Amino acid sequence: MSPRPIIAPSLLAADFARLGEEVRAVQAAGADWLHIDVMDGHFVPNITLGPDIVKALKPHATVPMDVHLMIAPVDPFLEAFIEAGADIVSVHPESGPHLNRTLKRIRQLGARAGVVFNPSTSPSVIEWMMDEVDLILVMSINPGFGGQTFMHSQLAKIEALRRMIDASGRDIVLEVDGGVTPETARLCVDAGATALVAGTAVFRGGPDAYAANIAALRG
Repeated sequence: MSPRPIIAPSLLAADFARLGEEVRAVQAAGADWLHIDVMDGHFVPNITLGPDIVKALKPHATVPMDVHLMIAPVDPFLEAFIEAGADIVSVHPESGPHLNRTLKRIRQLGARAGVVFNPSTSPSVIEWMMDEVDLILVMSINPGFGGQTFMHSQLAKIEALRRMIDASGRDIVLEVDGGVTPETARLCVDAGATALVAGTAVFRGGPDAYAANIAALRG
């Protein structure tokens, strides 16, 4: 029996005209975290939210805010997002010259530190620095846009990272983001994932459907 995964709805799929209401609605429906995708139009081909939006949402949030920074260079923006209310900050190894230093800085500022793997990024990047990592996020799509199809090739990466985490003896969250549906959610959890990010699969159907959508992802 697989453990109950953390469900982190991606606000990228929410109604941007009423984000505060959407946050309250998904929390009431059973969301464990709120996933916030930050894109700069440079590191990924899209532009989304900045620290002011995180700060505006913080009073509505009763669960951790899981902030995924798809920006480069990332280091100059860590403080702004953590001051705004980010509880978890995840960065890509490609978004700065010294991943180890970036993760240390995130923790010094009071947040949990995550590393994000694009589909082509090897897990070996963190092999010698597992002690600095609180969360690992596997992208099962190429980051930049919501609504993409799940890449099954990433299941082997999830399994490899699960082995690395278990060998480290540390309590590191293994999260998956991209094309997560009730069907692919099972595959991810069976491969070793402990947290699932879902946008379309949670927000489809409007607020009355959120609880059922989240329950379906839990299986």
